[in-house]
Amino acid sequence: MLLTELTSITGIDLETTFRALQVIVGPERVSITQADRLQHACDQSSHAEHLPDLVVWPQTTTEVSAILAYANTVRLPVTAWGAGTSLEGNPVPVQGGIVLDFQRMNQILAVHAADFQVTVQPGMLYKDMNKTLARHGLFFAPDPGANASIGGMVANNAAGIRTVKHGATRDNVLALEVVLANGEVLRTGARSVKQSAGYDLTHLFVGSEGTLGIVTEATLKLAPLPEHFSAVIAAFPTVEIAAEVVFAIIGSGLEPTALELLDSQALTVLNSEADFDLTVAPTLFMEFSGASEASLAEELVLVEAICREHDVQSFQAGIGREARNRLWQARHRFFETSQRYYRGYAYLLTDVAVPISQFPALVAAANQIMARLNCQGTIIGHAGDGNLHTAIFFPPGDDEARAHAAQVNDHLVERALALGGTCTGEHGVGLGKQKYMLAEHGPVALNLMRQLKATLDPNGILNPGKVLAW
Repeated sequence: MLLTELTSITGIDLETTFRALQVIVGPERVSITQADRLQHACDQSSHAEHLPDLVVWPQTTTEVSAILAYANTVRLPVTAWGAGTSLEGNPVPVQGGIVLDFQRMNQILAVHAADFQVTVQPGMLYKDMNKTLARHGLFFAPDPGANASIGGMVANNAAGIRTVKHGATRDNVLALEVVLANGEVLRTGARSVKQSAGYDLTHLFVGSEGTLGIVTEATLKLAPLPEHFSAVIAAFPTVEIAAEVVFAIIGSGLEPTALELLDSQALTVLNSEADFDLTVAPTLFMEFSGASEASLAEELVLVEAICREHDVQSFQAGIGREARNRLWQARHRFFETSQRYYRGYAYLLTDVAVPISQFPALVAAANQIMARLNCQGTIIGHAGDGNLHTAIFFPPGDDEARAHAAQVNDHLVERALALGGTCTGEHGVGLGKQKYMLAEHGPVALNLMRQLKATLDPNGILNPGKVLAW
């Protein structure tokens, strides 16, 4: 397609913009082809796709700064893109403009092994980074499952199965380099673990979904790879009882490195594809690590006792390394497995979280409303930190089933907020959670967020249409 034949989504002079961006990054790193634009039009969520006008692949912070300075001058939307693995439409360019794909800014800049830290560019992929860090006996603990980019994890405050022990991304970021909407480059935080100087700008940008600035460098806290660990699989009569066990384990003072809940249908989905023959019952996947085999064995005795007190149907501990790796690999791929199991179906995901003491009540609410509305799908959760997901699948043309899925989402958010929780534990606000922001935060906090956005991005060019509904 010729440049003159392409209609701008934003109404800009596309030819002038195309030439200006070529001057900044070179002709080979700016694209207006339909194929490149389509690859950056949607993430893994169920939200509708939106084409950008152009896709740009920067290689340096200087280039990002120049691109944003230009875009700010001509009022052109800019959306950052990592790996496209997000689940709430976070990087979808709903107002067109430029997509900045950070695929070529994917380097580890420094490993500070003695300080358990690493500094990386935003396009660095999570799993690839951890393979390199393993040579130093270290790893970045927040684990979203997908091979997400570090920039995307920072932008969405990604979490995952290890949050129960190590926290979410926000808890493991020490410093950032951020390019503001006008092109200015800001450095926040420091490599020291303790920081009390001034406002906490680092954590202002973590979780802001690229609406306040674009991260071009991040310094992260690392953890040592555990020497001794054991996976545990425990099945229970009901999903409510399994949730009670979660609370009992955390309340006992045990510190699992992972604690996942899956309902019966989730086990059916897993068994359909993976090389498993797991009991089809509400199940907890757990992992514990220890400084020695003896201390780990003591923990597992207590874990089994708690499970026995709650009518456990089957209990497996001490699973070998190979089986353990397959178990967590299957858990990480669960969403993709579910999409194949419900092939051709549309879906809606929920991502609520509550205090751990309220997790059983939240699980009961999810189980009851899905049964009442006859919804097809699964209940799973990063149970150890109170984060619950439902995935509801329905035929694309079934308006009633779609409405029921939305009703489940609304009901679970309402219950989570009433229980002292949040509408999103790890996926971010993106497109689907904006309607809950007022109920969760109240008008004063929401107005302050709008003021922050207006101060840092007065022309509204950074990932417009996300987080805050204007």
